[in-house]
Amino acid sequence: MKLYELKAIANQLNNFTFISRARRIEDNTIEIMFDKKESYFFNMTRGHSFIYKAPSQRPLQGYNAPFDTLLHSLLSGSKLLSVDVPNGDRILRFTIAPKSSYKDKIIYFQLEFTGKNTNAILIDDNEVIIEALRHIDADSSFRVIRPGMELLSIPPFERTEESKKIEDVDTYLEQKFTDIQAKKLLELKKQKLTTVAKKIKKFEQLLSKLPNKEELEAQAEVFKNDGNLILSNLYQIQPYDRKLKTYDFDGNEITITLPKDIKVNRIPDYYFNLSKRAKSKAKNVYIEQENLSSKKAFYENIYYALEQANTPYELELLVPKRAKSLRKKEKLREGELFWIEDYKVMVGRNSNENQKLLSLAKSNDIWMHTREIPGSHVIIRTDKQNLPESVLNAAAKLCVDFSTNHPGNYLVDYTKRKFVKVQEGSNVEYDKYQTIPVLKEGVEIRI
Repeated sequence: MKLYELKAIANQLNNFTFISRARRIEDNTIEIMFDKKESYFFNMTRGHSFIYKAPSQRPLQGYNAPFDTLLHSLLSGSKLLSVDVPNGDRILRFTIAPKSSYKDKIIYFQLEFTGKNTNAILIDDNEVIIEALRHIDADSSFRVIRPGMELLSIPPFERTEESKKIEDVDTYLEQKFTDIQAKKLLELKKQKLTTVAKKIKKFEQLLSKLPNKEELEAQAEVFKNDGNLILSNLYQIQPYDRKLKTYDFDGNEITITLPKDIKVNRIPDYYFNLSKRAKSKAKNVYIEQENLSSKKAFYENIYYALEQANTPYELELLVPKRAKSLRKKEKLREGELFWIEDYKVMVGRNSNENQKLLSLAKSNDIWMHTREIPGSHVIIRTDKQNLPESVLNAAAKLCVDFSTNHPGNYLVDYTKRKFVKVQEGSNVEYDKYQTIPVLKEGVEIRI
């Protein structure tokens, strides 16, 4: 951030008198809503910090660190006394009277746009640190950032930078949001598409390696004949023999390789078992083919949905980044696991996984399915009577995106799991349901 930008923004923010809400919406981004209507966002990424203005956004995940708890309790509902740029440093300093204070109390919220040391710090009226977005120890800097420590001033630094006049600060920050959003969307979409394309390719490779049914059946017959020939010539085989030279039932000379570490009288059973396994595999190879094909189609639907996505939020919803918390590293053995506003959402990729999810779901969990088309079942794990509408709408969109890649208007029915009756396989009957309309737009697809 440039110093002239911070001064213009501080001047603009001094028009407000009240902070309605303060929260972290991304790992390094803080949203502050002023006077119940205007949201400004402060991205505190080291070396790439910036400020923008946009409509209020839902957090991608819940943030419950001590910094987040104090940020909410001290700033939300507080009175904004002033916003300054102290000592000509690249700092925004909010002077605040917290709502929760039983007497006149002043705290400061300091946003430092200082390159690699960029930080957001809550400070009391004695310049003692209450909490910070990032803690800094003495071995990293002379300026220790930890609760209970006095906040030292930033050393003076002479800089020469061009100063410009910003005519309309809000328009300037809104345009910055548009530019950043477009760049972020492009980069993030490319990354997510690459991730999903790799999964599609993996299933294509697995499908290509599946054995041929006719070849398996022929192999089963060969093993069976070898077993019968060995059984007929068992008296000739010595314990140290590794090959059997004999004649097949058509009188042709044949050599059979004998397995190691198996007693002579058990060798025929060894080949009969190989024959049974090959025959069984030939009989069931289509099941594995259907399983792999359905999973490949599932990820192709995700790929199509990523192409349609218009916001980073949609992209993160479809292909979440790897979560840091152990709870969010949880994986499903059958199905895909997503998190929407801290609600656990399970999605079946094919009929077998739909059946499994139905058996895992608790009675009060929410079940979803796109009406009149086969596709993914979605389970939202919850014990609450009423889910946020944003969670239901996001899950309904996932349900459609994972079930079809055809554009159109779709209806997603949802109800509690206890009102869903399994008929055959993953076919169900359900009642006491509600419906969410979802519009799926078309897009050109390239893999």
